[in-house]
Amino acid sequence: MNTRTARCRRLALIGLALVAPLCPADEGQRLKVPLLPAYQQECAACHIAYPPGLLPAASWQRISQNLGKHYGSDASLDPATVAQLSQWLSANAATGKRSREAPPEDRITRSAWFVREHDEVPAATWKRASIKSAAHCAACHGGAEQGDFNEHRIRIPK
Repeated sequence: MNTRTARCRRLALIGLALVAPLCPADEGQRLKVPLLPAYQQECAACHIAYPPGLLPAASWQRISQNLGKHYGSDASLDPATVAQLSQWLSANAATGKRSREAPPEDRITRSAWFVREHDEVPAATWKRASIKSAAHCAACHGGAEQGDFNEHRIRIPK
């Protein structure tokens, strides 16, 4: 175990609230949180059930409050389901550098970290019929449904 990892584990054991910004590895783990069945059922019916760690809590709250106008679609749900999803999304939202600033229009693909991670992808690539848009994570990230976005397992389709 390297010194930094050991330090992060010691701090976590002590229970310090500021551990997340000191431990970047924790951000990757937040992408692999088991999906809430209601979230999987409701959201994955139309698109990938994006890991809650991809957006800050404030973004998830705005998205949950505006499901009637969900990026051009009516994704309205009953109030109890909205409350359940909103609470779960906020509790598992991004921490560290991904939580510092909500992206424009609360779009994952417009977040600073997403743009930085995908800056080498030509605009034409996103328009391929096999990809369709930057929001179609699973086109290149085979493990996206499980929160696996490891760059060593990326396969960009033709």
